[in-house]
Amino acid sequence: MNYFHDPRVMQDQYVTASILAIGDSWFWYPAFGGSLVNHLGPMVAPKSHNILAIGNNGAEVADFTVGRYKNHVRQAIRLYGDALSAVFVSGGGNDFAGYGDLRPLLNLDCSAATTPEQCFWTGTSGLADFMSSINNHYRNLIGQIWTRTGPDCHIVVHTYDYAIPSGIGFGGSSHAWLKSALDAAKVPPALQAECMRHMVDEFYRQLKSIEATDPGHIHVVDSRGVLKPHLWANELHPTSKGFEIVAEMSWRPVLETAGLA
Repeated sequence: MNYFHDPRVMQDQYVTASILAIGDSWFWYPAFGGSLVNHLGPMVAPKSHNILAIGNNGAEVADFTVGRYKNHVRQAIRLYGDALSAVFVSGGGNDFAGYGDLRPLLNLDCSAATTPEQCFWTGTSGLADFMSSINNHYRNLIGQIWTRTGPDCHIVVHTYDYAIPSGIGFGGSSHAWLKSALDAAKVPPALQAECMRHMVDEFYRQLKSIEATDPGHIHVVDSRGVLKPHLWANELHPTSKGFEIVAEMSWRPVLETAGLA
C-alpha cells in the first residue's frame, strides 16, 4: 500500500511522502471501499509515489489555512516540501454542505423562482462573497505550498460532481446535508438539483481562475457530470465504485499529463 492517513504507519514502513493529499471526506471517506485516495494510490504507484493524507471528514477549505488543520498542513509542507512531486487538494464542498452553510446562501422564499440563479442571495454574504472567500483560501493554501516546494511540484484541485439533494445522509440516514436547506428556502423540487449544479459550476469557475495563474503547475480535475445517480451513496459522497470512476475518468488523464501517473 502506498497511501496513508497516519504518518506513523508510513514511517513504520520506512517510506516518505512524495504527494500530500490535503482534503475533506473525498480523501477520507470511511465507508467500505474508501475514498478517492484509495484509488489514486495505485494510480501513482508505478511512478514510485507515496501519498500522505492531511485533513479529515467534514473539513472546510478554511480549516487548512486558518482553522483546525492549519498546523498539520504547515507542518507537513515544511517536513516533506522539498521532496514533494505534487499536492492534491480537496476542499470547498463542506463549505456549503449543511443547513447552516447552504441556507444563508439562499433567498428567504424561492417558491416563485424559475431558474436556479433566482434562488441565491445576491447581497452581502451571498453566493458571490462565499465563492470569493473560497477563492482566497485556495490562493492562501497554494501560496504556502509554493514557498516550501520545488519548482516542479504540481498542485491538483478538483470540482467534485453535481451533488443530488436526495435527503439521504451517511449510511442511508435522514441526517443529510442539502435538501433540508433547499426545502426551508422553498426551492421548487424541480430546481433543487439545478441549484446544486449552479453552485458546483461557480466553484469550477473559481478553480479555473486560480489555475490560470500558473497552468503549468496548477491543474483542475473536472469531474462534473461523471457520476450517474446510482453511483451516489448519499447527498455528498459517491459509492466506492463512484470514487473509482471519478479517479479513472477525471483524475487519471490529468495525472498522466503531469507525469504523476
